Amino acid sequence: MSLEPILIDGDWRPSTNPTDSFVAINPTTKEEIPNEYPVSGLDDVEDAMTAAQQAVNELRSLPREKIAEFLEKFADNIESCATELVDWAYAESALPKEPRLGSIELPRTTNQLRQGAAAARDCSWSLATIDTKTNIRSMYRPLGGPIAVFGPNNFPFAFNSSAGGDFVAAIAAGNPVIAKANTGHPMTTKLLTELAFDALQQSELPKATVQMIYRLNPDDGLKLVSHPRLGATGFTGSKYAGLQLKAAADKAGKPIYLEMSSVNPIFVLPGALSERSEEIADEFFTSCTMGVGQFCTNPGMLVLVDGPKSEQFLDQCRQRFSAGSNGVLLGRSAPDSISESIETLTAAGAEIVTGGLAADAPGYSFDNTLLRVTGNDFINNPEALQTEAFGPVSLFVFAKDNAQLATVIDSLEGNLTGCIYSDSEGSDDALYDQVAPLLRDRVGRLLNDKMPTGVAVSPAMNHGGPYPATGHPGFTAVGIPASLLRFGALHSYDNVRPHRLPVELQDKNPAGHMWRLIDGMWTQADI
Repeated sequence: MSLEPILIDGDWRPSTNPTDSFVAINPTTKEEIPNEYPVSGLDDVEDAMTAAQQAVNELRSLPREKIAEFLEKFADNIESCATELVDWAYAESALPKEPRLGSIELPRTTNQLRQGAAAARDCSWSLATIDTKTNIRSMYRPLGGPIAVFGPNNFPFAFNSSAGGDFVAAIAAGNPVIAKANTGHPMTTKLLTELAFDALQQSELPKATVQMIYRLNPDDGLKLVSHPRLGATGFTGSKYAGLQLKAAADKAGKPIYLEMSSVNPIFVLPGALSERSEEIADEFFTSCTMGVGQFCTNPGMLVLVDGPKSEQFLDQCRQRFSAGSNGVLLGRSAPDSISESIETLTAAGAEIVTGGLAADAPGYSFDNTLLRVTGNDFINNPEALQTEAFGPVSLFVFAKDNAQLATVIDSLEGNLTGCIYSDSEGSDDALYDQVAPLLRDRVGRLLNDKMPTGVAVSPAMNHGGPYPATGHPGFTAVGIPASLLRFGALHSYDNVRPHRLPVELQDKNPAGHMWRLIDGMWTQADI
Protein backbone atom coordinates (compact mmCIF):
# COMPACT_ATOMS: atom_id res chain seq x y z
CA MET A 1 0.00 0.00 0.00
CA SER A 2 1.45 3.38 -1.00
CA LEU A 3 1.63 6.13 1.59
CA GLU A 4 -0.57 9.21 1.29
CA PRO A 5 1.37 12.32 0.17
CA ILE A 6 2.21 15.32 2.31
CA LEU A 7 2.00 18.96 1.22
CA ILE A 8 5.36 20.73 1.17
CA ASP A 9 6.10 23.96 -0.72
CA GLY A 10 3.03 23.70 -2.93
CA ASP A 11 3.69 20.08 -3.91
CA TRP A 12 1.74 17.00 -2.86
CA ARG A 13 4.68 14.62 -2.67
CA PRO A 14 5.86 11.51 -0.83
CA SER A 15 7.41 11.94 2.57
CA THR A 16 11.22 11.97 2.41
CA ASN A 17 12.69 9.18 4.55
CA PRO A 18 9.58 8.52 6.69
CA THR A 19 10.37 6.91 10.04
CA ASP A 20 7.20 4.79 10.14
CA SER A 21 3.61 4.65 8.91
CA PHE A 22 0.14 4.36 10.42
CA VAL A 23 -3.51 3.82 9.56
CA ALA A 24 -6.64 5.35 11.04
CA ILE A 25 -9.20 3.22 12.88
CA ASN A 26 -12.97 3.45 12.54
CA PRO A 27 -14.06 3.79 16.22
CA THR A 28 -17.53 2.41 15.50
CA THR A 29 -16.33 -0.87 13.98
CA LYS A 30 -12.75 -1.04 15.39
CA GLU A 31 -11.60 -1.77 11.84
CA GLU A 32 -8.68 -0.21 10.00
CA ILE A 33 -9.51 2.33 7.31
CA PRO A 34 -7.56 1.30 4.17
CA ASN A 35 -5.31 4.36 3.78
CA GLU A 36 -1.74 4.44 5.03
CA TYR A 37 0.04 7.61 6.12
CA PRO A 38 3.72 8.42 6.69
CA VAL A 39 5.34 9.38 9.96
CA SER A 40 7.56 12.19 8.76
CA GLY A 41 11.16 12.63 9.81
CA LEU A 42 13.34 15.70 10.13
CA ASP A 43 13.90 15.89 6.37
CA ASP A 44 10.25 16.86 5.91
CA VAL A 45 10.45 19.33 8.80
CA GLU A 46 13.49 21.06 7.30
CA ASP A 47 11.91 21.22 3.84
CA ALA A 48 8.74 22.74 5.31
CA MET A 49 10.73 25.29 7.31
CA THR A 50 12.79 26.37 4.31
CA ALA A 51 9.71 26.83 2.17
CA ALA A 52 7.81 28.58 4.94
CA GLN A 53 10.53 31.17 5.41
CA GLN A 54 10.15 32.19 1.79
CA ALA A 55 6.39 32.46 2.35
CA VAL A 56 7.03 34.64 5.43
CA ASN A 57 8.98 37.11 3.32
CA GLU A 58 6.40 37.15 0.52
CA LEU A 59 3.41 37.54 2.85
CA ARG A 60 4.93 40.67 4.39
CA SER A 61 4.57 42.58 1.13
CA LEU A 62 1.10 41.35 0.15
CA PRO A 63 -2.04 43.40 0.76
CA ARG A 64 -4.09 42.06 3.67
CA GLU A 65 -6.99 41.82 1.27
CA LYS A 66 -5.27 38.80 -0.28
CA ILE A 67 -5.25 36.98 3.06
CA ALA A 68 -8.91 37.85 3.61
CA GLU A 69 -9.74 36.61 0.14
CA PHE A 70 -7.99 33.29 0.82
CA LEU A 71 -9.88 32.68 4.06
CA GLU A 72 -13.22 33.43 2.42
CA LYS A 73 -12.51 31.20 -0.58
CA PHE A 74 -11.45 28.43 1.78
CA ALA A 75 -14.76 28.73 3.63
CA ASP A 76 -16.60 28.52 0.32
CA ASN A 77 -14.61 25.42 -0.66
CA ILE A 78 -15.47 23.68 2.60
CA GLU A 79 -19.16 24.32 2.09
CA SER A 80 -19.00 22.98 -1.46
CA CYS A 81 -17.48 19.69 -0.20
CA ALA A 82 -19.51 19.41 3.00
CA THR A 83 -20.94 15.95 2.31
CA GLU A 84 -17.56 14.31 1.65
CA LEU A 85 -15.98 16.03 4.64
CA VAL A 86 -18.77 14.97 6.98
CA ASP A 87 -18.63 11.37 5.71
CA TRP A 88 -14.89 11.14 6.33
CA ALA A 89 -15.02 12.86 9.71
CA TYR A 90 -17.74 10.45 10.82
CA ALA A 91 -15.77 7.42 9.62
CA GLU A 92 -12.62 8.55 11.45
CA SER A 93 -14.13 9.96 14.65
CA ALA A 94 -17.60 8.34 15.08
CA LEU A 95 -19.00 11.79 15.83
CA PRO A 96 -22.62 11.98 14.60
CA LYS A 97 -23.09 13.35 11.11
CA GLU A 98 -26.16 15.28 12.27
CA PRO A 99 -26.44 17.58 13.92
CA ARG A 100 -22.87 17.53 15.31
CA LEU A 101 -20.67 17.50 12.21
CA GLY A 102 -22.89 18.79 9.42
CA SER A 103 -25.06 21.39 11.14
CA ILE A 104 -22.90 22.51 14.06
CA GLU A 105 -19.17 21.99 13.64
CA LEU A 106 -18.78 22.56 9.92
CA PRO A 107 -20.71 25.89 9.93
CA ARG A 108 -18.71 26.93 12.99
CA THR A 109 -15.54 26.28 11.02
CA THR A 110 -16.57 28.36 8.03
CA ASN A 111 -17.80 31.10 10.38
CA GLN A 112 -14.35 31.23 12.01
CA LEU A 113 -12.69 31.51 8.61
CA ARG A 114 -14.93 34.41 7.60
CA GLN A 115 -14.43 36.16 10.93
CA GLY A 116 -10.69 35.77 10.40
CA ALA A 117 -11.03 37.29 6.95
CA ALA A 118 -12.85 40.31 8.39
CA ALA A 119 -10.17 40.76 11.04
CA ALA A 120 -7.37 40.54 8.47
CA ARG A 121 -9.08 43.06 6.22
CA ASP A 122 -9.87 45.54 8.99
CA CYS A 123 -6.58 45.12 10.92
CA SER A 124 -7.90 46.70 14.12
CA TRP A 125 -6.64 43.54 15.88
CA SER A 126 -3.09 44.86 15.45
CA LEU A 127 -3.69 47.56 18.11
CA ALA A 128 -1.97 50.30 16.12
CA THR A 129 -0.83 52.94 18.58
CA ILE A 130 0.48 56.40 17.67
CA ASP A 131 2.00 59.00 19.97
CA THR A 132 2.32 62.14 17.86
CA LYS A 133 4.26 64.07 20.52
CA THR A 134 7.21 61.63 20.52
CA ASN A 135 6.59 60.33 17.00
CA ILE A 136 6.68 56.75 18.28
CA ARG A 137 4.28 54.33 16.66
CA SER A 138 3.65 50.61 17.23
CA MET A 139 1.45 47.71 16.14
CA TYR A 140 1.32 43.93 16.11
CA ARG A 141 2.71 42.39 12.94
CA PRO A 142 3.41 38.79 11.83
CA LEU A 143 5.93 36.87 13.89
CA GLY A 144 8.52 36.39 11.15
CA GLY A 145 8.33 32.60 11.15
CA PRO A 146 5.75 29.91 10.39
CA ILE A 147 3.23 28.71 12.97
CA ALA A 148 3.13 24.99 13.77
CA VAL A 149 -0.43 23.91 14.56
CA PHE A 150 -1.16 20.66 16.42
CA GLY A 151 -4.87 19.86 16.22
CA PRO A 152 -6.85 17.66 18.65
CA ASN A 153 -8.85 14.51 17.91
CA ASN A 154 -12.23 15.71 19.22
CA PHE A 155 -12.97 18.50 16.71
CA PRO A 156 -12.07 17.28 13.21
CA PHE A 157 -13.22 20.58 11.64
CA ALA A 158 -13.36 23.48 14.12
CA PHE A 159 -9.95 22.82 15.72
CA ASN A 160 -8.35 21.05 12.77
CA SER A 161 -4.71 21.95 12.20
CA SER A 162 -5.53 22.84 8.57
CA ALA A 163 -8.79 24.72 9.09
CA GLY A 164 -9.54 25.39 12.76
CA GLY A 165 -9.23 28.29 15.12
CA ASP A 166 -5.44 28.28 15.53
CA PHE A 167 -5.01 27.97 11.77
CA VAL A 168 -7.35 30.92 11.15
CA ALA A 169 -5.67 33.11 13.76
CA ALA A 170 -2.19 32.37 12.43
CA ILE A 171 -3.11 33.06 8.80
CA ALA A 172 -5.20 36.14 9.55
CA ALA A 173 -2.26 37.59 11.47
CA GLY A 174 -0.14 37.15 8.33
CA ASN A 175 1.82 33.96 9.11
CA PRO A 176 2.21 30.74 7.10
CA VAL A 177 1.14 27.50 8.80
CA ILE A 178 2.76 24.09 9.07
CA ALA A 179 -0.14 21.84 10.05
CA LYS A 180 0.55 18.64 12.00
CA ALA A 181 -2.54 16.51 11.46
CA ASN A 182 -4.12 14.60 14.30
CA THR A 183 -3.69 10.88 13.65
CA GLY A 184 -7.31 10.27 14.62
CA HIS A 185 -8.62 11.93 11.43
CA PRO A 186 -5.83 12.10 8.81
CA MET A 187 -8.00 11.87 5.69
CA THR A 188 -10.32 14.60 6.96
CA THR A 189 -7.25 16.78 7.43
CA LYS A 190 -5.91 15.89 4.00
CA LEU A 191 -9.20 16.89 2.35
CA LEU A 192 -9.29 20.18 4.25
CA THR A 193 -5.69 20.88 3.25
CA GLU A 194 -6.52 20.22 -0.39
CA LEU A 195 -9.37 22.72 -0.17
CA ALA A 196 -7.10 25.23 1.54
CA PHE A 197 -4.44 24.83 -1.12
CA ASP A 198 -6.99 25.33 -3.89
CA ALA A 199 -8.14 28.58 -2.21
CA LEU A 200 -4.53 29.61 -1.76
CA GLN A 201 -3.84 29.24 -5.48
CA GLN A 202 -6.97 31.19 -6.40
CA SER A 203 -5.92 33.99 -4.04
CA GLU A 204 -2.33 34.09 -5.33
CA LEU A 205 -0.81 33.63 -1.89
CA PRO A 206 2.69 32.11 -1.56
CA LYS A 207 2.55 28.38 -2.24
CA ALA A 208 4.03 27.51 1.17
CA THR A 209 1.45 29.54 3.11
CA VAL A 210 -0.17 26.20 4.01
CA GLN A 211 1.86 23.00 4.42
CA MET A 212 0.83 19.72 6.07
CA ILE A 213 2.40 16.59 7.52
CA TYR A 214 0.49 13.80 9.22
CA ARG A 215 2.62 12.69 12.12
CA LEU A 216 6.04 12.96 13.76
CA ASN A 217 7.72 10.72 16.28
CA PRO A 218 7.89 12.41 19.71
CA ASP A 219 11.53 13.48 19.47
CA ASP A 220 10.98 15.10 16.08
CA GLY A 221 7.89 16.86 17.42
CA LEU A 222 10.11 18.43 20.08
CA LYS A 223 12.53 19.54 17.38
CA LEU A 224 9.70 21.10 15.37
CA VAL A 225 8.44 23.32 18.22
CA SER A 226 11.99 24.41 19.07
CA HIS A 227 13.17 24.96 15.49
CA PRO A 228 15.19 28.19 15.05
CA ARG A 229 13.01 29.29 12.12
CA LEU A 230 9.67 28.67 13.83
CA GLY A 231 7.51 31.62 14.84
CA ALA A 232 5.28 29.89 17.41
CA THR A 233 3.19 26.79 18.08
CA GLY A 234 -0.52 26.34 18.73
CA PHE A 235 -1.32 23.03 20.48
CA THR A 236 -4.54 21.40 21.65
CA GLY A 237 -4.21 18.02 23.31
CA SER A 238 -3.16 16.18 26.45
CA LYS A 239 -1.33 17.71 29.38
CA TYR A 240 1.37 15.05 29.10
CA ALA A 241 2.22 15.85 25.48
CA GLY A 242 1.69 19.58 25.91
CA LEU A 243 4.18 19.92 28.76
CA GLN A 244 6.85 18.02 26.83
CA LEU A 245 6.40 20.34 23.86
CA LYS A 246 6.38 23.39 26.13
CA ALA A 247 9.66 22.38 27.77
CA ALA A 248 11.34 22.07 24.38
CA ALA A 249 9.86 25.33 23.07
CA ASP A 250 10.70 27.26 26.24
CA LYS A 251 14.29 26.03 26.18
CA ALA A 252 14.61 27.38 22.65
CA GLY A 253 12.79 30.63 23.46
CA LYS A 254 9.90 29.84 21.13
CA PRO A 255 6.32 30.90 22.00
CA ILE A 256 3.90 28.00 22.43
CA TYR A 257 0.19 28.29 23.21
CA LEU A 258 -1.29 25.21 24.84
CA GLU A 259 -4.76 23.96 25.66
CA MET A 260 -4.25 20.89 27.85
CA SER A 261 -6.48 19.89 30.75
CA SER A 262 -9.60 21.08 32.56
CA VAL A 263 -12.24 19.57 34.85
CA ASN A 264 -14.49 22.67 34.61
CA PRO A 265 -16.06 22.64 38.09
CA ILE A 266 -19.78 23.22 38.55
CA PHE A 267 -20.97 24.66 41.89
CA VAL A 268 -24.65 24.06 42.65
CA LEU A 269 -25.67 26.20 45.62
CA PRO A 270 -28.35 25.04 48.10
CA GLY A 271 -31.11 27.38 46.95
CA ALA A 272 -30.74 26.25 43.35
CA LEU A 273 -31.16 22.62 44.47
CA SER A 274 -34.34 23.47 46.34
CA GLU A 275 -35.68 25.41 43.38
CA ARG A 276 -34.92 23.22 40.36
CA SER A 277 -32.78 20.15 41.05
CA GLU A 278 -34.44 18.01 38.36
CA GLU A 279 -33.85 20.68 35.72
CA ILE A 280 -30.20 21.04 36.72
CA ALA A 281 -29.76 17.26 36.69
CA ASP A 282 -31.05 17.18 33.11
CA GLU A 283 -28.67 19.95 32.05
CA PHE A 284 -25.73 18.29 33.79
CA PHE A 285 -26.34 14.89 32.25
CA THR A 286 -26.71 16.39 28.77
CA SER A 287 -23.54 18.43 29.15
CA CYS A 288 -21.44 15.64 30.65
CA THR A 289 -22.40 13.08 27.99
CA MET A 290 -22.45 15.45 25.01
CA GLY A 291 -19.92 14.22 22.47
CA VAL A 292 -19.46 11.20 24.80
CA GLY A 293 -17.82 13.55 27.28
CA GLN A 294 -14.95 14.32 24.93
CA PHE A 295 -15.05 18.10 25.17
CA CYS A 296 -12.33 20.19 26.79
CA THR A 297 -15.17 22.04 28.55
CA ASN A 298 -16.85 18.85 29.81
CA PRO A 299 -18.07 19.31 33.44
CA GLY A 300 -15.78 16.79 35.12
CA MET A 301 -16.47 17.99 38.68
CA LEU A 302 -19.60 19.08 40.51
CA VAL A 303 -19.36 20.61 44.01
CA LEU A 304 -22.17 20.73 46.58
CA VAL A 305 -22.68 21.49 50.26
CA ASP A 306 -23.47 18.16 51.94
CA GLY A 307 -27.02 17.47 53.05
CA PRO A 308 -30.21 15.55 52.15
CA LYS A 309 -30.98 17.68 49.10
CA SER A 310 -27.46 17.20 47.76
CA GLU A 311 -27.77 13.44 48.20
CA GLN A 312 -31.12 13.55 46.43
CA PHE A 313 -29.55 15.49 43.57
CA LEU A 314 -26.76 12.93 43.23
CA ASP A 315 -29.38 10.20 43.00
CA GLN A 316 -31.27 12.14 40.32
CA CYS A 317 -28.05 12.36 38.31
CA ARG A 318 -27.23 8.69 38.97
CA GLN A 319 -30.57 7.65 37.50
CA ARG A 320 -29.89 9.63 34.33
CA PHE A 321 -26.33 8.35 33.94
CA SER A 322 -27.35 4.73 34.56
CA ALA A 323 -30.24 4.87 32.09
CA GLY A 324 -28.37 6.82 29.41
CA SER A 325 -26.99 5.03 26.38
CA ASN A 326 -23.26 4.69 25.80
CA GLY A 327 -21.74 6.57 22.89
CA VAL A 328 -18.75 5.68 20.73
CA LEU A 329 -15.43 7.16 21.83
CA LEU A 330 -12.94 8.74 19.46
CA GLY A 331 -10.31 6.00 19.40
CA ARG A 332 -9.01 2.69 20.68
CA SER A 333 -6.91 4.19 23.49
CA ALA A 334 -9.87 6.09 24.99
CA PRO A 335 -11.39 3.32 27.20
CA ASP A 336 -8.01 2.47 28.74
CA SER A 337 -7.24 6.15 29.31
CA ILE A 338 -10.57 6.68 31.10
CA SER A 339 -9.99 3.54 33.19
CA GLU A 340 -6.57 4.81 34.27
CA SER A 341 -8.06 8.15 35.30
CA ILE A 342 -10.79 6.44 37.34
CA GLU A 343 -8.17 4.27 39.04
CA THR A 344 -6.31 7.44 40.05
CA LEU A 345 -9.50 9.00 41.41
CA THR A 346 -10.54 5.95 43.42
CA ALA A 347 -7.03 5.47 44.80
CA ALA A 348 -7.29 9.04 46.11
CA GLY A 349 -10.53 8.31 47.97
CA ALA A 350 -13.31 8.67 45.39
CA GLU A 351 -16.09 6.08 45.26
CA ILE A 352 -17.88 4.95 42.10
CA VAL A 353 -21.60 5.74 42.19
CA THR A 354 -22.45 4.29 38.80
CA GLY A 355 -20.52 3.04 35.77
CA GLY A 356 -16.76 2.79 35.98
CA LEU A 357 -16.17 0.16 33.31
CA ALA A 358 -15.51 -0.04 29.59
CA ALA A 359 -18.75 -0.94 27.86
CA ASP A 360 -19.28 -4.23 26.06
CA ALA A 361 -20.12 -2.76 22.65
CA PRO A 362 -19.11 -3.13 18.99
CA GLY A 363 -17.23 0.18 19.08
CA TYR A 364 -14.95 1.83 21.61
CA SER A 365 -17.18 2.78 24.51
CA PHE A 366 -17.30 3.42 28.26
CA ASP A 367 -20.13 3.46 30.77
CA ASN A 368 -21.51 6.82 31.84
CA THR A 369 -19.78 7.24 35.19
CA LEU A 370 -20.27 9.22 38.40
CA LEU A 371 -17.98 9.23 41.41
CA ARG A 372 -18.18 10.93 44.80
CA VAL A 373 -15.70 12.16 47.39
CA THR A 374 -15.84 14.15 50.60
CA GLY A 375 -14.58 17.70 50.81
CA ASN A 376 -11.99 16.58 53.37
CA ASP A 377 -10.54 14.00 51.01
CA PHE A 378 -10.51 16.47 48.14
CA ILE A 379 -8.66 19.10 50.15
CA ASN A 380 -6.14 16.52 51.33
CA ASN A 381 -5.41 15.21 47.82
CA PRO A 382 -6.49 17.85 45.30
CA GLU A 383 -4.01 17.03 42.54
CA ALA A 384 -5.06 13.39 42.12
CA LEU A 385 -8.75 14.22 42.53
CA GLN A 386 -8.55 16.73 39.68
CA THR A 387 -7.37 14.06 37.25
CA GLU A 388 -9.21 14.60 33.98
CA ALA A 389 -11.16 11.58 32.71
CA PHE A 390 -11.73 12.45 29.06
CA GLY A 391 -15.13 10.85 28.61
CA PRO A 392 -18.63 10.69 30.16
CA VAL A 393 -17.28 10.90 33.71
CA SER A 394 -17.76 13.38 36.56
CA LEU A 395 -16.76 13.57 40.22
CA PHE A 396 -19.14 14.91 42.90
CA VAL A 397 -17.39 16.71 45.77
CA PHE A 398 -19.43 17.07 48.99
CA ALA A 399 -18.21 20.00 51.12
CA LYS A 400 -19.32 19.74 54.75
CA ASP A 401 -20.31 23.43 54.95
CA ASN A 402 -19.97 26.81 53.22
CA ALA A 403 -16.53 27.42 54.69
CA GLN A 404 -15.23 24.16 53.28
CA LEU A 405 -16.78 25.00 49.94
CA ALA A 406 -14.45 28.00 49.80
CA THR A 407 -11.50 25.81 50.79
CA VAL A 408 -12.31 23.43 47.93
CA ILE A 409 -12.08 26.36 45.52
CA ASP A 410 -8.74 27.36 47.04
CA SER A 411 -7.52 23.84 46.15
CA LEU A 412 -8.54 24.04 42.49
CA GLU A 413 -6.06 24.14 39.65
CA GLY A 414 -6.63 26.48 36.71
CA ASN A 415 -9.55 25.61 34.45
CA LEU A 416 -11.04 26.74 31.17
CA THR A 417 -14.43 27.29 32.79
CA GLY A 418 -16.22 27.36 36.11
CA CYS A 419 -19.95 27.62 36.71
CA ILE A 420 -22.18 28.59 39.64
CA TYR A 421 -25.86 27.63 39.80
CA SER A 422 -27.89 29.76 42.21
CA ASP A 423 -31.59 30.20 42.87
CA SER A 424 -33.58 32.90 41.10
CA GLU A 425 -35.08 34.41 44.28
CA GLY A 426 -31.82 35.55 45.89
CA SER A 427 -31.41 33.08 48.76
CA ASP A 428 -27.98 32.05 47.40
CA ASP A 429 -26.71 35.60 46.86
CA ALA A 430 -24.61 35.81 50.02
CA LEU A 431 -22.90 32.48 49.31
CA TYR A 432 -22.46 33.43 45.66
CA ASP A 433 -20.65 36.60 46.74
CA GLN A 434 -18.22 34.43 48.73
CA VAL A 435 -17.71 31.80 46.03
CA ALA A 436 -17.54 33.82 42.80
CA PRO A 437 -14.45 35.98 43.57
CA LEU A 438 -12.49 32.86 44.54
CA LEU A 439 -13.56 30.92 41.47
CA ARG A 440 -13.04 33.89 39.15
CA ASP A 441 -9.25 33.72 39.51
CA ARG A 442 -9.14 30.01 38.69
CA VAL A 443 -11.03 29.96 35.41
CA GLY A 444 -10.86 31.62 32.02
CA ARG A 445 -14.64 31.83 31.63
CA LEU A 446 -17.08 32.18 34.53
CA LEU A 447 -20.67 31.06 33.89
CA ASN A 448 -23.91 31.42 35.82
CA ASP A 449 -26.79 28.94 35.58
CA LYS A 450 -25.43 27.45 32.37
CA MET A 451 -23.34 24.40 31.54
CA PRO A 452 -19.96 25.11 29.92
CA THR A 453 -19.91 22.82 26.89
CA GLY A 454 -20.88 25.46 24.32
CA VAL A 455 -17.98 27.68 23.21
CA ALA A 456 -19.36 30.50 21.08
CA VAL A 457 -17.12 32.03 18.41
CA SER A 458 -17.60 35.49 19.86
CA PRO A 459 -15.16 38.41 20.09
CA ALA A 460 -15.80 38.36 23.86
CA MET A 461 -15.03 34.66 24.30
CA ASN A 462 -12.08 33.47 26.35
CA HIS A 463 -11.26 29.85 25.63
CA GLY A 464 -8.23 29.84 27.86
CA GLY A 465 -7.38 30.07 31.51
CA PRO A 466 -4.72 29.50 34.17
CA TYR A 467 -2.38 26.50 34.11
CA PRO A 468 -2.94 23.59 33.52
CA ALA A 469 -5.96 24.52 31.41
CA THR A 470 -3.53 26.37 29.16
CA GLY A 471 0.13 27.32 29.16
CA HIS A 472 -0.58 31.05 29.52
CA PRO A 473 -3.58 32.76 31.14
CA GLY A 474 -3.46 35.88 28.99
CA PHE A 475 -4.57 34.44 25.66
CA THR A 476 -7.57 32.76 24.09
CA ALA A 477 -7.80 30.05 21.43
CA VAL A 478 -11.35 31.09 20.48
CA GLY A 479 -12.58 34.63 19.88
CA ILE A 480 -11.54 36.75 16.94
CA PRO A 481 -9.75 39.17 16.90
CA ALA A 482 -8.17 38.47 20.33
CA SER A 483 -6.91 35.02 19.29
CA LEU A 484 -4.72 36.61 16.59
CA LEU A 485 -2.51 38.32 19.17
CA ARG A 486 -0.84 34.98 20.01
CA PHE A 487 0.73 34.99 16.58
CA GLY A 488 1.83 38.61 16.37
CA ALA A 489 4.98 40.49 17.39
CA LEU A 490 4.79 44.05 18.73
CA HIS A 491 6.79 46.27 16.37
CA SER A 492 7.68 49.81 17.43
CA TYR A 493 8.83 52.59 15.09
CA ASP A 494 10.65 55.59 16.60
CA ASN A 495 10.95 58.69 14.39
CA VAL A 496 10.70 56.59 11.24
CA ARG A 497 10.00 58.65 8.12
CA PRO A 498 6.32 58.61 7.15
CA HIS A 499 6.69 56.85 3.80
CA ARG A 500 8.70 54.05 5.46
CA LEU A 501 6.04 53.21 8.02
CA PRO A 502 3.55 50.35 7.60
CA VAL A 503 0.41 51.77 6.05
CA GLU A 504 -1.49 51.09 9.28
CA LEU A 505 0.76 53.54 11.14
CA GLN A 506 0.82 56.32 8.60
CA ASP A 507 -1.19 59.48 9.21
CA LYS A 508 -4.01 58.45 6.90
CA ASN A 509 -6.23 55.61 8.14
CA PRO A 510 -5.57 52.95 5.47
CA ALA A 511 -9.11 51.57 5.29
CA GLY A 512 -11.01 54.49 6.74
CA HIS A 513 -12.55 52.29 9.44
CA MET A 514 -9.55 50.72 11.21
CA TRP A 515 -9.47 51.53 14.93
CA ARG A 516 -6.19 53.06 16.13
CA LEU A 517 -5.09 54.48 19.49
CA ILE A 518 -3.90 58.00 18.67
CA ASP A 519 -2.65 60.14 21.53
CA GLY A 520 -4.58 58.06 24.03
CA MET A 521 -7.90 57.99 22.18
CA TRP A 522 -9.33 55.18 20.07
CA THR A 523 -10.41 56.63 16.74
CA GLN A 524 -11.00 55.81 13.09
CA ALA A 525 -9.92 59.28 12.00
CA ASP A 526 -6.82 60.33 10.11
CA ILE A 527 -4.09 62.31 11.87
